[in-house]
Amino acid sequence: MLNDLFPNVNMDDLWTATYETLYMTVLSVIGTLILGVLLGLLLFLTARGGIWENQIINFITATLVNVFRAIPFIILILLLFPFTDFLMGTIRGPKAALPALIIGASPFYARMVEIALKEVDKGVIEAAKAMGAKYRTIIFKVLLPESMPALISGLTVTAIALISYTAMAGVIGAGGLGDLAYRKGFQRWDFDVVFVCTVFIVVIVFIFQFIGDITSRKIDKR
Repeated sequence: MLNDLFPNVNMDDLWTATYETLYMTVLSVIGTLILGVLLGLLLFLTARGGIWENQIINFITATLVNVFRAIPFIILILLLFPFTDFLMGTIRGPKAALPALIIGASPFYARMVEIALKEVDKGVIEAAKAMGAKYRTIIFKVLLPESMPALISGLTVTAIALISYTAMAGVIGAGGLGDLAYRKGFQRWDFDVVFVCTVFIVVIVFIFQFIGDITSRKIDKR
């Protein structure tokens, strides 16, 4: 019956593309989490009144974050071709898409991390300082745990944006469902392939949203 409804869909190609999309999404979410938290902490800690107040570092970090947030993702991939080739040894395939995905999403997530950290009660931070807590203790035992529900919610939003990015990366040969929809759907005018790829992408988005919502609710003790 599926063959009658979607005569041009090859299930082997579809599962391979789904695996490539999940590969790109999961690895880029991990990379974005690490880089985004580092940038977000730097923005928060070096801001006016922060425990590492430093206007120069804050200005440089904020400028980098704003510049990379302003560049459209499809153009960022093209700009990063030399860097990707140097780092990965290729500019095609799911592996080659990872640097652009991480660099494109990290500034977006960094701002969410900064906002989440600003919502932490300053009284808790002051209390930790008053008890003689070191900076490392304040960061890892006060700031990050207190802001964890917001950090998880922000990461969920970022992960869903990354799924869209992987589809765009497919247009230039990164693989995944976007690549399959473009090459074997749009270019051959087989729109049943485009439709099925779209359904699979929507299902992946729903799964990530579900996992993010459940995790955030379990962590949030308020």
